[in-house]
Amino acid sequence: MILPFLSVLAVAGSIVSPVLAADMAPPTATTTTTGDAAAYRLGSGDKVRLSVYNDDTLSGEYEVDGSGNLALKLIGAVPAQGRTLPELTAEITTKLRDGYMRDPSVAVEVLNYRPFYVLGEVKEPGKYAFVSGMTVLNAVALAGGYTYRGRKDAVMVIRASDPAKKEQSALPSDAVMPGDIIRVRERFF
Repeated sequence: MILPFLSVLAVAGSIVSPVLAADMAPPTATTTTTGDAAAYRLGSGDKVRLSVYNDDTLSGEYEVDGSGNLALKLIGAVPAQGRTLPELTAEITTKLRDGYMRDPSVAVEVLNYRPFYVLGEVKEPGKYAFVSGMTVLNAVALAGGYTYRGRKDAVMVIRASDPAKKEQSALPSDAVMPGDIIRVRERFF
């Protein structure tokens, strides 16, 4: 009795599995994801942890200020706005090597990303903490979902990484990055 049932499941699984496999496939290069942490560019409001090997006085948590700098002990202000973590690490290492340490070993990691913003036709517009892997649909859900006037097919985004700050159309599966501004447009009928 169980054997025929299992063979039916095996046949059904071979028919359904290609469809499920396509839905469960890992993201490809064409899928929009949050990207590599090394490619992330710092901005005002990001909080980082600086670790300097064998020097607890320089190690600590720092926030990128409104002017885009990190105010570090001993070496002063270090420009962080628009830099990746490897670029910032190299800059701090260079400054420490110039008269302060012989061979500094520096590591920088992001503790808290700057928030992103959701406005327009959502139930709770405002600023929200960024979480890795966030999509436009996740962001709208976090903001309470669409209002009855919200157009689900007309979500716009202003990317923090776009120097022109131009509003562009966004798909529900598009990645959200820290500092992005998401606007849900209003439908007329």
